[in-house]
Amino acid sequence: MAFSDIESLIPSYLYSTTSVNSSKNFSTTLDNHHGNMDQKNFLIAAPKEGSGYKVEMYTPAFYAASTIGGSLSCCLTHTAVTPLDLIKCNMQIDPAKFKSISSGFGILLKEQGIRGLFRGWAPTFLGYGAQGACKYGFYEYFKKYYSDLAGAENAVKYKTLIYLAGSASAEVIADVALCPFEAVKVRVQTQPGFARGLSDGLPKFIKAEGAAGLYKGIVPLWGRQIPYTMMKFASFETIVEQLYKHAIPTPKDQCSNTTQLGVSFAGGYLAGILCAVVSHPADNLVSFLNNAKGATVGDAVNKLGVWGLCTRGLPLRIFMIGTLTGAQWGIYDSFKVFFGLPTTGGAPPPAQK
Repeated sequence: MAFSDIESLIPSYLYSTTSVNSSKNFSTTLDNHHGNMDQKNFLIAAPKEGSGYKVEMYTPAFYAASTIGGSLSCCLTHTAVTPLDLIKCNMQIDPAKFKSISSGFGILLKEQGIRGLFRGWAPTFLGYGAQGACKYGFYEYFKKYYSDLAGAENAVKYKTLIYLAGSASAEVIADVALCPFEAVKVRVQTQPGFARGLSDGLPKFIKAEGAAGLYKGIVPLWGRQIPYTMMKFASFETIVEQLYKHAIPTPKDQCSNTTQLGVSFAGGYLAGILCAVVSHPADNLVSFLNNAKGATVGDAVNKLGVWGLCTRGLPLRIFMIGTLTGAQWGIYDSFKVFFGLPTTGGAPPPAQK
């Protein structure tokens, strides 16, 4: 297989870890030896200080690593911020009682104790673990798939559209995995006495509303998560590229793992702020619909108002999602580095011939 064929299959910008000049030298080296290579043994240069593992790009092992890394990044971070999520949901559902973050914590501590701050952690852990696996794993798949459809030149020219399309496609699948757990989580967190957690909450929920009730919130969940994920991935890729271009004095391939992972966290935090603002109205809808049996979108708009949908609980969610998204990208890219893969994002793509 000629190197030009490999180059068309694996657009160079997707995981660029070298400068333009070093990329050209790398390509020249491959051209001199292309008679002895095939796509299966093609390896992307990894950041220095790696673990010694080498996973080949776009192989089953690569997608497996992306899936596991995505699952860990989402389940660990979402579970860690369970107390903040609990306060947010209650502020959205009962603003008369939960007027602020500080008073909300006080009320929960008084009524339910320390354990009450982590109510709903099990559906959070399992639900966002499943969602993260699909989100990151399918994002890598669809990003490659749409790049191949576009061709090498268009993949670079329309890279942001590819990020948006790939992340949206992945999130449609990810939310199908998340939705049942999210429904139980909201009910457990906002209705004291409904259930202790997932093990007793799931059968109670199904008994009350049927199995189909677990997917009652799928449309508003898509409405919340798809814009969120499109913003999360596209803005992250763009922010990281700009950080390496304007804020980091050293080329990415010469940066230590610590620096690269710091850039991933910073890019993720900034992207998370944008995500929170874009997806917040739908987040309020999800909480409202999953809390009240038979509630509709019209009921939510009538009770909360358009301004309430856009702003109620937003400051807390900005802090929560910014921290959560930054940590997710840090964990995900740490997992990739461990397996000899480059961190996500980087230098702008080299000019196409």
